[in-house]
Amino acid sequence: MAKSSPAQFIREVRQEAKKVTWPTRRETGISTAMVFVFCIIAAIFFLLVDMLLQEGVKLLFGLGG
Repeated sequence: MAKSSPAQFIREVRQEAKKVTWPTRRETGISTAMVFVFCIIAAIFFLLVDMLLQEGVKLLFGLGG
């Protein structure tokens, strides 16, 4: 790979940055909402699994009851 000057590097970075397509405000909002929804779903799932395992351990070892 040939070395280039810092000025050439900056020009190339600017050229590449012009090719980037940014999401619209609506797309960003939808993606953000989806992340929150899936985080809540995952939290509920792991809460239920934890509760199930906790009850299984209590039943198996006879603790806390």
